Amino acid sequence: MNFNHQIIIVGGGPAGLNAAKYAANAGADVALIDSGVRLGGQYWRHTGDEALDQSLHHNFDQGSLLIDAVKANPRITLYLESQIWSASVIDDSIVLRTSKDIFITKKLVIATGAYDRSLPFPGWDIPGVMTAGAAQALLKGSGVIAGKKIVIGGTGPFLLPVAAGMSSHGGNIVGVIEAAGKAAWGKGFGALLKNPAKALEGAGYLNTLRKRKVEMRFRQAIVQAHANADGVLEAVTIANIDAGFKIKSSYRLSCDVAAISWGFTPDNSLAGALSVKQRVNCDGAVVIDVDSNQRATHPNPAIEIFAAGESTGIGGSDLALAEGAIAGLAAAHSRHKANQLRKLRSKAQKFADTLFKVYPIADGWKSWITPSTTICRCEEVKYQALTQARETLAAETPRDAKLFTRCGMGLCQGRVCARIVSDLFDGDADERIRSNYRPIIAPITLGELAEEGLL
Repeated sequence: MNFNHQIIIVGGGPAGLNAAKYAANAGADVALIDSGVRLGGQYWRHTGDEALDQSLHHNFDQGSLLIDAVKANPRITLYLESQIWSASVIDDSIVLRTSKDIFITKKLVIATGAYDRSLPFPGWDIPGVMTAGAAQALLKGSGVIAGKKIVIGGTGPFLLPVAAGMSSHGGNIVGVIEAAGKAAWGKGFGALLKNPAKALEGAGYLNTLRKRKVEMRFRQAIVQAHANADGVLEAVTIANIDAGFKIKSSYRLSCDVAAISWGFTPDNSLAGALSVKQRVNCDGAVVIDVDSNQRATHPNPAIEIFAAGESTGIGGSDLALAEGAIAGLAAAHSRHKANQLRKLRSKAQKFADTLFKVYPIADGWKSWITPSTTICRCEEVKYQALTQARETLAAETPRDAKLFTRCGMGLCQGRVCARIVSDLFDGDADERIRSNYRPIIAPITLGELAEEGLL
């Protein structure tokens, strides 16, 4: 079926929900499209069991109230379990396609969020090694603890709620492995003073870990995973590292799950398909370039595209909520509370910028890789194949590597490995942005494509 709406918002997380709320309250006809079964996105992923959901979220009351407000608003139409696979501009309108429906609008808000950033190391493709976000999604979405003996590693504040949530619900966390130094927040102490709620939240997680006797280990990283005779994870190698992420010494730790996160990567496949202007952020991620009203640049002046949340740069829920509100109002051509919202956005942005300084990811991680380390998991491309392409086939760019090795040409279309290859080949900004372009936004079957009226 074809649906026309004044404003379409893609993404049901904090940014998308607030954009929908503010746009609808300004009098606009709004459609909110999300691939999930429930609103909330990754941040407010929940089971529907109120007691469990409350226990798993730091601020679920805020999320629950916002979700209820969006559901109750008669100007907002919800389309859940709707995965957009194609987006284009036709006859001065934005056309979005799912496997069942076509959505048409002249105003779009992109709030597609982000996913865990992964760094490759020997054994990272062994069953039992997963992202911290995946482990948290199992817990938040299904109440399931990922394993019996869990190590959590990587860097950044996200490790704390994952570890605290799993340990407080019966998970056996054998260690939280943080690459940053113990005194890393000395660089951001001023930001903590200006954001006491964030400081208290972090202190709460640390207190939970202390009560559960979960050990925090600093200036360390998981650099190798080991499989047992059945091919599943039995242990990891943990290295003591320097500030450049170079290995100084190492030891082995037994576990059946390693949940690892190195921050997040914006999911901007929709933006790339629509040829929205993007740029490379200070952390190396490709983000949507927006103005003070969260409006993105597009060559067609007949349409308006806005972006909010992690798609414009990783910044957390407070920043996403502020950006979503500004984007929703701008799309509805309203200036209600605009100055107040910009102040909130500025404060949240400054805190987000501090996180990049406190939790930097140094290039030394490249030294963890061996010739047999898998780089592209979909196509099973090893690091030695990339090395050979560079040395014998004169591959100089990430695109060359892709053409010679099929790295990034599998089911995920480079969502995981494209950034890795760009880092290994020192790809410039243009190369990184090009690697973010995917005309097919999400996998779709040929049978679905053949359905009458879909194309």
